[in-house]
Amino acid sequence: MSGITEKAFRFKGADGHSVAAWRWSKPVPVRAVLQIAHGMGEHSLRYKSKLEALMDAGIVIYANDHRGHGATAPTPAHYGDFGASGFPALVSDMALLTAIAREENPDVPVILLGHSMGSFAAQLYVIDHSHEIDGLVISGSSAMDEIVKVLPADPDAPALDAFNGAFEPARTPFDWLSRDEAEVDAYVADPMCGFSVTPDSMGSMVVALLPTAEDGALKKIRADLPVYFFSGDKDPVGGPDLAFLNVLVDRYAARGLKVSKDFYKGGRHEMINETNRNEVVANLRKFIEGISA
Repeated sequence: MSGITEKAFRFKGADGHSVAAWRWSKPVPVRAVLQIAHGMGEHSLRYKSKLEALMDAGIVIYANDHRGHGATAPTPAHYGDFGASGFPALVSDMALLTAIAREENPDVPVILLGHSMGSFAAQLYVIDHSHEIDGLVISGSSAMDEIVKVLPADPDAPALDAFNGAFEPARTPFDWLSRDEAEVDAYVADPMCGFSVTPDSMGSMVVALLPTAEDGALKKIRADLPVYFFSGDKDPVGGPDLAFLNVLVDRYAARGLKVSKDFYKGGRHEMINETNRNEVVANLRKFIEGISA
């Protein structure tokens, strides 16, 4: 990671909650900003090294740890707890980070990348904030009204436990993340990874997201927004044969959004940690450069 400049900072959410964030860049002319919204049971620092090739191309990366995750959680005992303000406050934090990125980089496009839980947050974000970004990237995602059909019926059961079944007998409980065993082992060994959100937080997330499938909400997204989907075709979050993800793709296409996609054969949930990660990041770069050209 030679040459990466890192700025760690904190900002306050609308309710005063302290949110941890980072800015990563290389000493080259800035072409675009990529904002990362990470997934459930992980944290932003996992993205730093994997996206270095984007920084080499002049793409500055901003990322925050969501509420109940990473350095934003007051203590490990708070992992998985969005707090009293719930999932909508997590999305509000993302909009505040966009404003910071815009202020610091006023003349370049801003693209939002949401992965997994962060991709669901991004789906809610664009209902009210699509004019604040120049492109949207959706990774490891699904339509919430479809995926709730396969989540554990027991509200106390960890949500992430629902996804490893297709890979049994499995080496670890997280084989569904990647074919790269070293990446799975790094995730398992990371004390800031591997947890699900609390039942109250999951309920907050589902309630907030179900309206995103409604025509009235979809019509609030500006029709000229470029949207890029990427996924492994074996990602269980996308549903069997990515059926749940394709519901979302079709909804956005029907709305008239400028949709493109790359679905990778054999890939699992975390494509930037997959065995073909270089290809994945190169294609992500092409999408961003297409907006910043």
